[in-house]
Amino acid sequence: MNITAGKFKGQKVSAPDESITRPTLSKVRMGIFNTLQAMIDFEGASFLDMFSGSGIMALEALSRGFERVVAIEKHPKAAGIIRSNFKKFKNPPKLYTGDSLKLVPKMNEKFDIIYIDPPYFSGVYEQSLNAVKNTASGIVILEHVCEVDLYGWELVKQKKYGDKCITFLRVEVLHFTN
Repeated sequence: MNITAGKFKGQKVSAPDESITRPTLSKVRMGIFNTLQAMIDFEGASFLDMFSGSGIMALEALSRGFERVVAIEKHPKAAGIIRSNFKKFKNPPKLYTGDSLKLVPKMNEKFDIIYIDPPYFSGVYEQSLNAVKNTASGIVILEHVCEVDLYGWELVKQKKYGDKCITFLRVEVLHFTN
């Protein structure tokens, strides 16, 4: 895999075995960041990758100018590969190893962009959205199979890539009505 744009464009990134992770395709990464670029200024912004896999989304964010980038990965082998990938960069993203559903609610920081791409059919989308409701200060992006309930969040944009969807949610509207 290669970083698709920014100051590290073309830099190779290793990926864990596909039985462990499902790296986001380059055309999908480009689509995500092009959409984001129309929404926010990356300079000074923060990015959280909750289910990091190979770390490619965090590195794309770093390459494109996000000031603070954090990645979380639970699988020890994948986290080791991410660590190795991050060592290639000056001021790399911060890596936390552990369960993002437990770590994120304990973070005392806000993120402008939160990227959520858990294993498909894991059933953790609702838990992930609940975990970030106090940590998000801008846009939450879900990469998911297209049949997912958005749990009352404001839909900003949705793009379909084959059998998967990339959904942009606004977190300013977090109240639920009974």
